[in-house]
Amino acid sequence: MDMHSGTAPATAAERRTGSGEPATRAWVLVWRKMVVMEATGTRADRVVGDRTLLGWNIVFWVILAMSLAVSFTAPLSTLQRGIAIGAAVALGASYQFIGRPAIQSRSQVQSFVFRVILIGCLMVLVGLSPASVFMMFIASAQVWLLSASVRDGIAFSLALVIGCGTAQLWGAGWGWQPFWMILPWMLVSLIVSLLFGIWIERVIAQSQQRAELIEELHAARDELAEAHHSAGVMAERERMAREIHDTLAQGMTSIVMLSQTGAAELAHGSDTVGARLAQIEATARENLAEARALVAAFTPVALSEATLTEVLRRQGERFAAETGVDVQVLLDLDESEVVELPQSQQVVLLRAAQEALANVRKHARATSVLITLGLRAGRVCIEIRDDGSGFLPAEPSTGFGLAAMRGRVEESGGTVQVNSSPGQGTVVQVLIPVEDA
Repeated sequence: MDMHSGTAPATAAERRTGSGEPATRAWVLVWRKMVVMEATGTRADRVVGDRTLLGWNIVFWVILAMSLAVSFTAPLSTLQRGIAIGAAVALGASYQFIGRPAIQSRSQVQSFVFRVILIGCLMVLVGLSPASVFMMFIASAQVWLLSASVRDGIAFSLALVIGCGTAQLWGAGWGWQPFWMILPWMLVSLIVSLLFGIWIERVIAQSQQRAELIEELHAARDELAEAHHSAGVMAERERMAREIHDTLAQGMTSIVMLSQTGAAELAHGSDTVGARLAQIEATARENLAEARALVAAFTPVALSEATLTEVLRRQGERFAAETGVDVQVLLDLDESEVVELPQSQQVVLLRAAQEALANVRKHARATSVLITLGLRAGRVCIEIRDDGSGFLPAEPSTGFGLAAMRGRVEESGGTVQVNSSPGQGTVVQVLIPVEDA
């Protein structure tokens, strides 16, 4: 292209104006890459990741090197070529020391300074070597990348297009012919830059909202996980408390009462002390076995060695031997049906019977207890009836036994009913839906 003629040759003008089309296409590809980056979950406070920044660096330096190489093919004087080289060096240095830190830190001052230098150096390069106009695509992308708002991006996009268009017109010799040839491509570049810039700003805003929403969801998930963990810990503590109460605590209570009875008999010279000691030893051994099973989270030792009916009868016999209370166990269903009950239900029924007997021992002063195991309306039922002193179920309880029983039964989907009144005895009824074995 003749830099000193009044008008540019048609072929040069065609080459110059035609350079806008590949620049626009390449610019679109860069922005599409940014959209993909934003849509894949890049944090709002880190617009450009390390890999994307590396891509920006490579594209920028390659295009700048190409622009500098093209300038050596243009018919320029020594002074003009020196000015072009100086503009390229200034642009590269400003990008290295101002532009890259601005992209990473989002500093508004650095962003403003770099964009001013970018447009100025690009005007010099385009004015001296019109083929350098293809650098507009990277310049347009960086203008929007470093813009703090849509208004900021529009202002610098206008400045970039007007500046480069003016530089092209100056290089072509300020004629109307090159003006009308340059104008369409400048308008196309401006429109594409504005449309894609505004669109990308909206995408970034939506990505920022999405990132904030994701952070809120993560925070809510962490809170929910913490709540579930706390609930699990509390549930496990309650379960362990029930197990200890229904096994070790009741066994210890039996040992204490048997020891007190044995001491009283020994003071009176009774010959039944040996039997009491045997009962204490048996209870202690059973407690030890229950403790080991509890630590290992096994089924109660008694149920692992016998059926539920046999265990209930043994519990009744031992209770009668320890307290002198007449205990009867009535089976209101076939033995095979008892065996087919799921192990978890058998444990609940056994613990309910043990807790009811413990309450009879502590509070009822009863003379007889009837334990009935049967089926009612599709539910397995165990009922413990005594003729003791009774109480008012509506009054608040200070003990843990009935609450533990209710908690265990309700976890199995069952219910606990307690009917009692002073002097009329107590009936504890546990109903659990029958599950498949």
